[in-house]
Amino acid sequence: MTRIAVIVGSTRPQRRTLVAAQWALEAAGRHSAVKNGEVSVELVDVADFGLPLLDEQSPAAFGEYSNEHTKRWAQAIGSFDGFIFVTPEYNHSYAGSLKNAIDYLHAEWGHKAAGFISHGVHGGTRAVEHLRAVMAELKVATVSSQVALNAFTDFAITDPTLPGDITPGEHQEPTLFELLDDLILWSGALKQVREAQAAASA
Repeated sequence: MTRIAVIVGSTRPQRRTLVAAQWALEAAGRHSAVKNGEVSVELVDVADFGLPLLDEQSPAAFGEYSNEHTKRWAQAIGSFDGFIFVTPEYNHSYAGSLKNAIDYLHAEWGHKAAGFISHGVHGGTRAVEHLRAVMAELKVATVSSQVALNAFTDFAITDPTLPGDITPGEHQEPTLFELLDDLILWSGALKQVREAQAAASA
C-alpha cells in the first residue's frame, strides 16, 4: 500500500491550516484509490512533535539524530511514500515552523513525491513556489497540480482571529483528485527507486 501524509505545516494557535488539512483528508477519502484500499492518506501535524528550533548537533544529511523529538519525527516521515504539504502564506513565503520541520531531516524525504495545498489572501501560491525549490534540493519530486484556497472565497470567516469554516469552491475537490492521481503514480515509481537503491547497497 502507498502511504501518503497530509502534513499540517503551521503550528500557530487557531490555525486555518488545520481546517484545510482536515478537509483534504476527508476529500481524499473519496478518491478511488483510497476507497479501494490501494492508498492510505493520513494526517501528520507538525505541532504534535514539539520540534524546537533546530537543535541537532550534526547536519541532517549525516542521519545521526540524537534527540527523541527528532527520532520520532524521522520515524513518522520515513514511513510515508509521499506527502501533501498544507501551508499558509506568511509574508510571501511558507511558515517558519514547516521550514524548521523540513530541515530536521534529510534521507527520510529523499526520492519521494509531494503535492501542495496552500491558503491565504492570494491562495498561498507564493509559499508553494518557495517550497518547490526546497523539495528539489531534498530530491523530492513535486507534482504540478496544486490546490490554492483563497481566504475570501474558500473560507467563511466572521472573526479573522479564528480559523473559520472551509467552504471550498466546486473546482477544489477535482483539483485535489488531479493532485492525488499524479502523487500516487510518482510515489509508487519512486518507491521502486528506493528499493533498488537499498538492494544495491545491501
